[in-house]
Amino acid sequence: MFDLKVAIAGAGGKMGAANIRAIAATAGITVVSAFDRAGAPVIGKDAGELVGLEPLGVSITDDVAAALGAAEAILDFTAPANSVALAQEAAKRGLVHIIGTTGCSEADDAAIREAAARARIVKAGNFSLGVNLLLGLVKQAAAALPGFDIEILEMHHNKKVDAPSGTALMLGEAAARGRNLDLKTHSVRVRDGHTGQREEGSIGFAALRGGNVIGEHKVILAGPSERIELNHIADNRALFADGAVRAALWVRDQRPGLYSMADVLGFN
Repeated sequence: MFDLKVAIAGAGGKMGAANIRAIAATAGITVVSAFDRAGAPVIGKDAGELVGLEPLGVSITDDVAAALGAAEAILDFTAPANSVALAQEAAKRGLVHIIGTTGCSEADDAAIREAAARARIVKAGNFSLGVNLLLGLVKQAAAALPGFDIEILEMHHNKKVDAPSGTALMLGEAAARGRNLDLKTHSVRVRDGHTGQREEGSIGFAALRGGNVIGEHKVILAGPSERIELNHIADNRALFADGAVRAALWVRDQRPGLYSMADVLGFN
């Protein structure tokens, strides 16, 4: 089989760089184009040299149409509006689209689902193997401990623009599924002032921001006389990029549709 030809969205960002490095280290996949916003300082630079590799002969462009014209797949960790637009392009062109963007609204997600009728899309709040294993553990723990309070704590770097994180929300959804609850009606996102006692059955979220923290998540199940804590700490963005590359290689052979990392890993 020929190498999967990939366009890197947001090539000048931290995840764009991690994706370029991950593809360079993986057989069966290659970077054929890379793009970023108009006016970005990386425009015109070689994608390989930008991330400390040998030149790839791929100049970063702001011409999205040209970048997609050379590709079979898009790796996209950008922003919700960009990801929706790219999903629509993927549908027009029949491309693979890997979406690691978080902070999407319900309308954004609906537009991406619509695009998945004609594109092969994998969208995940987190592409790491460890987090996707953790989701299963959280669901099991929530089901096994129905009387325990659930709190989800996450911390990320000071440049992250959405909260709670996509991963925190995934963990909340897993806990809610374990108890047959609707997270929308049982989540508590903010506590401030005189809040009264904790509502039974609620799932609480807390978000911390600071420094260069890549991602830390903790699910706390607090009972009357004991507490269980399930943690995940990301030490390197490479783990997300490795998962995204794995997803791209897997979904190229699937039918058009919207898939999750659990599908990629065979957990479903």
